Parts: sequence; C-alpha cells; structure tokens
Amino acid sequence: MAEEKTDKQHDRPRRARRDSRSTPEEKEFDQRIIDLARVTRVMAGGKRMRFRACVVVGDKKGRLGWGLGKGADVTLAVQKAANRARRDLIAAPIVKGTIPHELRIKVKAARILIKPAPKGTGVVAGGAVRLALELSGIDNIVAKIYGSKNKINNIRALFAALEKLNESLHKHAAFLQKKPSS
Repeated sequence: MAEEKTDKQHDRPRRARRDSRSTPEEKEFDQRIIDLARVTRVMAGGKRMRFRACVVVGDKKGRLGWGLGKGADVTLAVQKAANRARRDLIAAPIVKGTIPHELRIKVKAARILIKPAPKGTGVVAGGAVRLALELSGIDNIVAKIYGSKNKINNIRALFAALEKLNESLHKHAAFLQKKPSS
C-alpha cells in the first residue's frame, strides 16, 4: 500500500504547489526585444546606470502590444516592458490575411507607410516594424519607414497606424449596418 505524504502540523495530505508566476497567458504570446539601451542619470555622486528595453509581444492571431521598461539590470527592464506590452494589447485589423487599406502616418519624426499586399508576398518591411508585424499575424503586408531611424518612435507610429485602421474598420462596419438595403 502506497503511503501518502502528510503535512506534519495539520495531519492532512499535502497538495502540490502551483507556480503562481507562470500563467497560461505568458505562453500564448511571443516576445521580441526591439531596443535595449544603457541609460544614465547624472546624480550628485556620479552617474547612475540603468537599462531601458522596448519589447513587442504578439500571439500571431491578431493581438499585439508594445511596452517600454527600465530597470537596474537587463532582465528586470525586459520583464517590465513585456508586462506593459501584455497590458496594452491592441487587435490588428486583418482582412483576408492583410490590412484593409493603405495608410501613411507620422508620429513625432517617424513616418511610415503600410500597404496591403497580395497573397504570397509575406511581410516586406524593415527594422523594428518588421519584427512587430511578424508577431501580429498579418501574413501579407508592405511597410516603409521614412524619416526617423529611432526604433521606439517607429513602433509608436506602427501602433498608431494599426489603431487608426481599427477605427476606420469599425466605422465602416457601423456604416454598413446603418445603411438600409435597397
């Protein structure tokens, strides 16, 4: 007969502990580090070094988020950025494997152009925008970065463009529902 382990204080069967840190949500998202930089703050006693991380998370099914985090070491900064990215998710507007229409947008000095592409094109983009679009689940898209080479501002511009596409898609759907059929 197999002996059951018991808790000595309460004389009851022990339960296996669940690891509260790992949630199923963490496993469903892929994450990519877009930018990692060592930043300093000048204090009275000298310079204080910290790390800044920009992370993009996505589930390749249309949900995408980005976040910035700072910490005393790299892992802390990346973890903070990933948590913020999971908190601020947006839905990428996917229509037949691509986006609904072309869009040009400017955020600060970063200007980007995103265009729908025919099936089989893949993700044609450069830099940080490419990494984010690969995690979004949009299979066919063309993107071009103009202006700034700042990775963080380019990601800001991409997310502003995706949010604007979402708005236009919802407005179009609302318009179609209101319109009486003749």
